[in-house]
Amino acid sequence: MAKSRGENGPRAPAAEGSLSGTRESLAPGPDAAAADELSSLGSDSEANGFAERRIDKFGFIVGSQGAEGALEEVPLEVLRQRESKWLDMLNNWDKWMAKKHKKIRLRCQKGIPPSLRGRAWQYLSGGKVKLQQNPGKFDELDMSPGDPKWLDVIERDLHRQFPFHEMFVSRGGHGQQDLFRVLKAYTLYRPEEGYCQAQAPIAAVLLMHMPAEQAFWCLVQICEKYLPGYYSEKLEAIQLDGEILFSLLQKVSPVAHKHLSRQKIDPLLYMTEWFMCAFARTLPWSSVLRVWDMFFCEGVKIIFRVGLVLLKHALGSPEKLKACQGQYETIEQLRSLSPKIMQEAFLVQEVVELPVTERQIEREHLIQLRRWQETRGELQCCSPPRLHGAKAILEAEPGPRPTLQPSPSIRLPPDAPLPGSKGKPKPPKQSQKEKEQWKQAKASGQLDKPPVPSQAKVAAAAGDACPPQDVPPKDPAHQDSAPQDSAPQDSAHHHSQDSAHHHSQESLTSQESEDTYL
Repeated sequence: MAKSRGENGPRAPAAEGSLSGTRESLAPGPDAAAADELSSLGSDSEANGFAERRIDKFGFIVGSQGAEGALEEVPLEVLRQRESKWLDMLNNWDKWMAKKHKKIRLRCQKGIPPSLRGRAWQYLSGGKVKLQQNPGKFDELDMSPGDPKWLDVIERDLHRQFPFHEMFVSRGGHGQQDLFRVLKAYTLYRPEEGYCQAQAPIAAVLLMHMPAEQAFWCLVQICEKYLPGYYSEKLEAIQLDGEILFSLLQKVSPVAHKHLSRQKIDPLLYMTEWFMCAFARTLPWSSVLRVWDMFFCEGVKIIFRVGLVLLKHALGSPEKLKACQGQYETIEQLRSLSPKIMQEAFLVQEVVELPVTERQIEREHLIQLRRWQETRGELQCCSPPRLHGAKAILEAEPGPRPTLQPSPSIRLPPDAPLPGSKGKPKPPKQSQKEKEQWKQAKASGQLDKPPVPSQAKVAAAAGDACPPQDVPPKDPAHQDSAPQDSAPQDSAHHHSQDSAHHHSQESLTSQESEDTYL
């Protein structure tokens, strides 16, 4: 449900200038200079003029600074195979996460198929579970008026988010309205945290792949599980991670570490936007998506690895340092990175091979936290502990946790055979003793029809697929066998009741259905 512009909807953003009220003034992206020209469009119909221009497969206008040139295309046959494998994983998600998490990690490193990326991000982040645990919560937040001090800041930031993307090219269009709704809902969901400018590009990337409600819960998971404390008022968490990054750099690239130390360049000057926006405003778009695929699966260590790879290849050799004689030149070098080191295949390979683990990050975190407490005192932001990836989030989710495995949507009546059985069950063959008794009874004229087999044998042959029927009264000729058949009848009747109860439970769970957002 997209809101029209009004009291709570996007109004015309103010002119470019001061970003008062935001946590951190992030450096404008390379496409910010031409943002006003595109964002001057007033309606979706006017924006359709840009639809006549070619749009790349990511939704960016071809020829704009947000679009990319030649891309590495995955062969169609390989893409279809990956889609089939991912569909199988998503349809049996809990089982795969419990027993084959390494396989999920490898497939995330290869890249999630574009048609399933949004759905996979929801499952990996736990946003899908959050949505199921909080039905109607987003709608409730969406209908609330919101805090005016945050609404004004959010509105000023809307047109700055990917202005060359078809979703956000129109001022007041559906993309900007959904972005406003998601960011406003988060300020109501976490009023003590409010809004941070770096949350806008995160939410915008999510909206490119899923509806507003799903994007909201994925944003919640990123802010609370993957990057806790990053968007708090004092930015203490990002400062700590800056020190962690700088310490890890000493082991990864001593040359780059020594140069930055000599120039006395604080990590916040180059890594703030990298980490807070998860490289969404830094890397080419194909590389952004591959990094996010791994980030949702493996956690913040991917963000650290990407940062270390960029620093290593930008400042890691004496030849590259010749052009970085001062602080200004070094910062410019890190702001205008070489396209080669940001290229998708090269970057992903370097990130996967870089030996930086969760244990190293957590050990360094404790060291830097101790130093912080010795020099600055206790942290003012009490953020929850960071969870390293999808598996840690899955294990930390409080129960009872709804299953994510799709349930069958075909409901069977209690007396119907199971799907695996062929037709109606055949009655068991009569024993030789029963045949002789039937012949004797028929000769004496006491029986016109063959005897009905015992109820226990019928139930056993049917595989407990249907409840037992009432047993007709036995003939006097069967009085001798009645005692030995009575116990199996009681047992079969009790087992059949359990079977009927099982079917009713299956009918209840079958009412759930799996939604797929492609």
